[in-house]
Amino acid sequence: MFYKIFLLIFLTISSTLAKEKAMNIYDFNVNTIDGQEVSLSKYKDKVLLIVNVASKCGFTSQYEGLENLYKKYKDQDFMILGFPSNQFGSQEPGSNKDIKEFCTLTYGVDFDMFEKVDVNGDNEIPLYTHLKKEASGFLGTKSIKWNFTKFLINKEGKVVDRFGSSTKPSDIEDDIKKLLDK
Repeated sequence: MFYKIFLLIFLTISSTLAKEKAMNIYDFNVNTIDGQEVSLSKYKDKVLLIVNVASKCGFTSQYEGLENLYKKYKDQDFMILGFPSNQFGSQEPGSNKDIKEFCTLTYGVDFDMFEKVDVNGDNEIPLYTHLKKEASGFLGTKSIKWNFTKFLINKEGKVVDRFGSSTKPSDIEDDIKKLLDK
């Protein structure tokens, strides 16, 4: 009897620990802006900048800076992943097709874009739950406050920093270079 109780406790603890195992972004699947499911493991060994974006926001011009960073460092294992979200002032109201067309025609976006998602709340995608857990915001807050919040990920898939909306892409360049040089 004692053996069965011990085994049950051991299995419960082991299961809990396995669930709490440190994850990295490679453990997640997301859908591209064209609706194709992809594993983020395709970005292994790359430095990533993950950004929630919007087409009708005061920060939308950051697309230009993001694209400039991407063009400058894409051949050095750097990638930007854009996740449109309509959660902040309804500033991303269009369909995925509309968003893709806007980004391509207006800013020449060539970095990877994904389908429109929730980054906060009951319907947030698991990737954003993970990002927010790994790098809290101002004063330790978890939730995303606005469009163009940026998460910097190292080549091992770990979140190393979080930047608010007002941080311009060019302000992150030195941080990106340091990770690329490692």
